[in-house]
Amino acid sequence: MAILHLDNSNFQATVEVNALTVVDFWAVWCGPCKMVAPAFEAAAVTFDGKAVFAKVNVDDAGAVAQQFGIMSIPTMVVLKDGKEIDRSVGVLSQAALEALVQKHL
Repeated sequence: MAILHLDNSNFQATVEVNALTVVDFWAVWCGPCKMVAPAFEAAAVTFDGKAVFAKVNVDDAGAVAQQFGIMSIPTMVVLKDGKEIDRSVGVLSQAALEALVQKHL
């Protein structure tokens, strides 16, 4: 499954229509964000059809980042029907990321 790239204009509409959405708040200049990207991409494949995976570049979507109080990146936010149900700040291994998602399926 393709990872969605969301911004201020399409974020709310996208997360409200998907039962479970995992959002990676990141930035191009963020080294730790680059480290977690392969695990995020692998988890998107693992949970294809069960959860939607999306990335939000905090530099391009400041309003969304502010709405969620993102102070440090990478931050993974798990949403169910558009509402935050879980969050993890910092680099996650693929196993840790998959465990974060699995507990909400």
